Amino acid sequence: MSIYETLNEQQQEAVYHTEGPLLILAGAGSGKTRVLTHRIAYLIEEKGVNPWNILAITFTNKAAGEMRERVDNIVGFGSESIWVSTFHSTCVRILRRHIDKLGYDTNFTIYDSDDQKTLMKDVCRLLQIDTKIYKERTLLGAVSSAKDELITPEEYRIRAEGDYNKQKIAQVYEEYEKQLRANNALDFDDLLVKTVQLFQTQADILDYYQERFRYIMVDEYQDTNTVQFELIRILASKYRNLCVVGDDDQSIYKFRGANIKNILNFEQVYEDAKVIKLEQNYRSTSNILNAANAVIRNNYGRKDKTLWTDNGEGDKIHFRQFDSAYDEAEYIVGDIREQVDSGGCTYNDNAILYRTNAQSRMFEEKFVTANIPYKVVGGVNFYARREIKDLLSYLKTVDNGQDDLAVRRIVNVPKRGIGLTSINRVQEYASSRGIGFYEALCAVDLIPNIGRGASRLESFVALIEHFKTDAREMSISDLMQEIIDETGYIESLQAEDSIEAETRIENIDELMSKIAAYEEACEESNEPVTLSGFLEEVALVADIDSLDESSDYVVLMTLHSAKGLEFPRVYLAGLEDGIFPSYMTITADDPEEVEEERRLCYVGITRAKEELTLTCARRRMIRGETQYNKMSRFLKEIPMDLLATGAVFEKEEEPPRQGAYAQARQTFRTKAFGGAARPVRQFAVSDGSGPGYGVGDRVRHIKFGAGTVTAITEGGRDYEVTVDFDGPGTKKMFATFARLEKI
Repeated sequence: MSIYETLNEQQQEAVYHTEGPLLILAGAGSGKTRVLTHRIAYLIEEKGVNPWNILAITFTNKAAGEMRERVDNIVGFGSESIWVSTFHSTCVRILRRHIDKLGYDTNFTIYDSDDQKTLMKDVCRLLQIDTKIYKERTLLGAVSSAKDELITPEEYRIRAEGDYNKQKIAQVYEEYEKQLRANNALDFDDLLVKTVQLFQTQADILDYYQERFRYIMVDEYQDTNTVQFELIRILASKYRNLCVVGDDDQSIYKFRGANIKNILNFEQVYEDAKVIKLEQNYRSTSNILNAANAVIRNNYGRKDKTLWTDNGEGDKIHFRQFDSAYDEAEYIVGDIREQVDSGGCTYNDNAILYRTNAQSRMFEEKFVTANIPYKVVGGVNFYARREIKDLLSYLKTVDNGQDDLAVRRIVNVPKRGIGLTSINRVQEYASSRGIGFYEALCAVDLIPNIGRGASRLESFVALIEHFKTDAREMSISDLMQEIIDETGYIESLQAEDSIEAETRIENIDELMSKIAAYEEACEESNEPVTLSGFLEEVALVADIDSLDESSDYVVLMTLHSAKGLEFPRVYLAGLEDGIFPSYMTITADDPEEVEEERRLCYVGITRAKEELTLTCARRRMIRGETQYNKMSRFLKEIPMDLLATGAVFEKEEEPPRQGAYAQARQTFRTKAFGGAARPVRQFAVSDGSGPGYGVGDRVRHIKFGAGTVTAITEGGRDYEVTVDFDGPGTKKMFATFARLEKI
């Protein structure tokens, strides 16, 4: 029995079709890597192709390494002559030999993202570009997008005529390229662009590589951008033995420049192309695949295919709708613990997938409390993320100026013109006097040779002292908001206008939600709300160093990070309109954006091998405010007969908008009575059953002074009182804790 007889009929057809253009539409879990490696072996063993003439390209070093290993094992002798590498690695090998034809030395330097930022700063300084208006990161993004589309600086300048902003970018792009060439350097985009330019201008070099690579295979073709498409098209144009493998239903990287039309229009570019569909799935059960098929068939921009399997029907899909995101996280963590304790699975059988990085925070806290090992993939611990550490460092500095690490972290964040030289001189002075860094800052006028940096350092100290004064009177939420506003932290992120910046802002919103939840929990339990207490709680939650990440742990990751992976048990959390699909997608009024989100949902569902749990919450705290979202439209696309008994899609209602305070109050009531909250009742006057005063009465609070009662709401065990105070403004509080005195 040959190795090819172990393949199914469609896989064999893909292996045996070796001449001419071939599109393999490989559904999730259909064994595409197995097909590629067997196809390479067939070319060498059965067709007599020299290994030297084969090129296999994929996207990541990890994928290339795995394919390399499989090729070596199956082909054996001669496999080292096959090029198996990423797009960028392939281009570097070519450019190292021939880039001198484009005016560069072959010992060129490759600039990483930090090098690019430094160079862009130099360019802006040289051109006197106001980086408050044109952020370096935004300019780099514009240049990168132009290169992805093979638009030269000259072409960009011509297209920018009549648009002042684009003309500025064109000026920057031109100078940026000039500086790169002067430095004999290429950025990552250049590796592809320069290789295409080399082939376009040097016919002899192109001919050499066309002869060299007579058989070309490209994995994950749905993720290619314009320059990658052109590179492959040129290389394959002589012999046209091009095999591309991909799944348009898993095209989820549009934000990185991926162009789904490359795979959708393959047959238009290559009219004689053979198309083979790999629809048999070897990963998941029938119920999971049927759910995935039901969701993705709502997309119009796709190739028609339907996944199926011989793995059996499997368990029904679990669906749970919760009152709050807190309940959602508590259930999922509890369910994992119950399954592990009963011997049904191990921790690393489980994965929790979500749309945004900020959603990990609630799960991380629950895992730490439950002493369950976990690992955040494709990100870092919530409290270890840069923006969270920055803002917590402000709080730490306000709370305790002796924390030198916190002070040094934020002294120039956001940038306020304080250079490393000034910081070093302050540190030297502090060390020589045996005092703290902040204490030295308070005496900056005594530091020798501090120069022009003194005034900026004094301004920083004044800002911190201002925050310290406000901290005595403000809530932690208000203090955090003031820090964000006064420092311009979010404004500096918004000015970057990038996906990364949006993610960081989402994380800051989640931090605000955490602070609000802490304050409300303290009020409910009649505990004092203190900055020190909050920082202590955060420090305990963030301390995960003792967790063993080398063995058995639950995996948490975004859906984008999950592509290419699989797990026996998957929890897909936060399936609400406004979260997934995102609010920006829904309001964009662009069907293609919703289809991209639906593909992301399809990817999430097809990560599950045996069990899939879908969850959503009726209310979720975003930016410190409770939002009410309908369950995701993607959930409603799954047939009811695929769901486990007990899953009910409840009638959607438009609940009243409430603040963050209401969420903790609702959770508090539910836990106290073990069920849903009692209906609330508004009081117009004091009728003997209320707290002793009514709406419209004047009352006095020991801290906030005099005010007017505007609302009283009856709860399960207390009354929530809303008072419009004369000075501090409107406050909500529980009557028992408030101890309001009627005037």
